[in-house]
Amino acid sequence: MRELAIGDIHGCIQSFETLLGIVNPRSDDTLVLLGDYMDRGPESYSVLEKVLELNSHCTLIPLTGNHEKLLLAARDSPEAWMEWQRKGGQSTLQSYDRRGFCGIDAFPARHWDFLENETLDFWESEDCIFVHGTVDPEIDLHQQPDFLLFWEAFANPTRHKSGKRLVCGHASQKSGVPAIFDHGICIDTFAHGGGWLTCADLTNGVIHQANEKREKRSLSFGEAVG
Repeated sequence: MRELAIGDIHGCIQSFETLLGIVNPRSDDTLVLLGDYMDRGPESYSVLEKVLELNSHCTLIPLTGNHEKLLLAARDSPEAWMEWQRKGGQSTLQSYDRRGFCGIDAFPARHWDFLENETLDFWESEDCIFVHGTVDPEIDLHQQPDFLLFWEAFANPTRHKSGKRLVCGHASQKSGVPAIFDHGICIDTFAHGGGWLTCADLTNGVIHQANEKREKRSLSFGEAVG
């Protein structure tokens, strides 16, 4: 039984498929996806399809990222639409267009249902708090404001009052190496920008990574810090 977390995918299907091949999620594993499945990278549609398949392989915990929030808002507001486009939405539209889903209103109902009803704002296990952005260490999780959960980048915060470790994405580590600190880890490693997509095996203290060239690498938490 493993507790696994994957950072911001951003439409990078080659990285995602390769990483899943390395990790090979099993029925007794818990896999937390930290949000930002879409935008910027080339294959948002394929990423969502692959995410939906994962329920049959393991216990899947999909979180909401700020890019999912942007997409959901873009359906109802011209201003939100423009903001979504500025932040990578055009690549998402193109990925759906290539499958015959032309325009945001034509996206498959199954994808909308997943984004609206199945993703979570945060999740906590016995030892960790999982969130896309960050949390206020002095506030209970159910009282955390949206701007922290989805929009604020972590800044090596103090340990949450629960004592649990923070596992987050959103703040892209352009070095390609996760940011590991005393009480947490940020695993957005810039997959869409030529970096790596990261899976943290929190049970065994191992980081697995893949990129759009389908290259692979693994390192221990200690090696990442070093």
